[in-house]
Amino acid sequence: MPKITFIGAGSFGFTRKLVKDILTFPLLEGSEIALMDIDAERLDFATRAVKRIVAAGNYPATVSATMDRAEALRGADYVVVTILIGSTDVWRHDIEIPMKYGVDMNVGDTRGVAGIFRALRTIPVLVDIARDMERYCPHALMLNYTNPMAMLCRAMDIETDILVTGLCHSVQGTSKMLADWIGAPYDEIRYTCAGINHTAWFIDYRWQGEDAYPLIQRAISENDAIYNAEQVRNEMYLALDYYVTESSGHNSEYNWWFRKRPELIEQYATHGTNWNPGEHAYILKEYRRREHDWRDDIHDWFAQEAIDLKRGHEYAAYIINAMQGGEAFKFNGNVPNAGLVDNLPANACVEVPVWASRDGLEAVAVGALPPSVAPLTNFYAQIEEMAVEGILKGDKRLIYQAVAYSPLSAAVCSLREIQAMVDELFAVNAEYLPSS
Repeated sequence: MPKITFIGAGSFGFTRKLVKDILTFPLLEGSEIALMDIDAERLDFATRAVKRIVAAGNYPATVSATMDRAEALRGADYVVVTILIGSTDVWRHDIEIPMKYGVDMNVGDTRGVAGIFRALRTIPVLVDIARDMERYCPHALMLNYTNPMAMLCRAMDIETDILVTGLCHSVQGTSKMLADWIGAPYDEIRYTCAGINHTAWFIDYRWQGEDAYPLIQRAISENDAIYNAEQVRNEMYLALDYYVTESSGHNSEYNWWFRKRPELIEQYATHGTNWNPGEHAYILKEYRRREHDWRDDIHDWFAQEAIDLKRGHEYAAYIINAMQGGEAFKFNGNVPNAGLVDNLPANACVEVPVWASRDGLEAVAVGALPPSVAPLTNFYAQIEEMAVEGILKGDKRLIYQAVAYSPLSAAVCSLREIQAMVDELFAVNAEYLPSS
């Protein structure tokens, strides 16, 4: 049975749900689950929850917990990573300092100035984890859920030889949302989605073999509730002809079009953003709320008399089952662009269809992105290539230049304002800066 290690296991909800899914597969029910976190209290909660799931399902799995990363990784077959570097007292500046310069964000964890500085703090830690994997479990697969996904996976690909793929919910979530909009049973939908994380595109979306885009167009154009649920993404679709992954809240801060003036933020990015309101600093407010009541949610879960052991839809469980010899599984993963997307930079981290099986992971080449969406996607990818290089080399000048090209920063700031903004962010991130 495989050893499955969770780094950042104190992410209670995620660890609990993924372990539950893993153990529903007969090939995995006797797995060795190794939990690791640097927060002893959160690790204890996660360990108790996982042991409760094992007992409830009468599974032959074993569970261990440690704050020693080497111990957790030694002999692992799969390594699931869900970490966050620094508390809100650290990453609040990613959102609050840019706001002083008119760069208004609501999530800030993937790209643009906030995503780049989150990458600056996180890349050294992820690379260290990957190097530990080279020492203690060189043949293991890392399944990374940590953002900013593309920059982190790209850095590990440059610096180490481990096998890694990044996993995100946006492709599966959006594909199901579109099926709901057109009234299609999800098992009758087939699609091809490709691009980069949070900016991948459904370049083909079919219901029972027929192009479903005319139905999507009609739903958005004729149903106000559907249009208003995702105003930013729907506007992008109506202009660019292909539907983008990830929520409107995220996408509103990635480009030039929606957050450069207060009236545009009010019109497009405050209300119709589905799961995460586009209001300024939404995610920061949400995390501050959780700082006060996260224990309450955990105690509520433990207070339940019975727990639901039904399998969910988390990619990682299906991937591990497939690689252990179970049913092959197709998912969208983040992998190096080795001839997979023709008009994105070579070796950049792309999000494309990937097959998992006993033979390993096999990414699917999709050709070129359509001309209406290729420029935006390519621009993001090139900026992030620049940012990763700057972070790995400790080159503050290159990091500044990556921020200078970032669409939202460029839409509202001069070059000197961007330099001043970046200097402030360097100052509050001094302890995380790599040396050049």
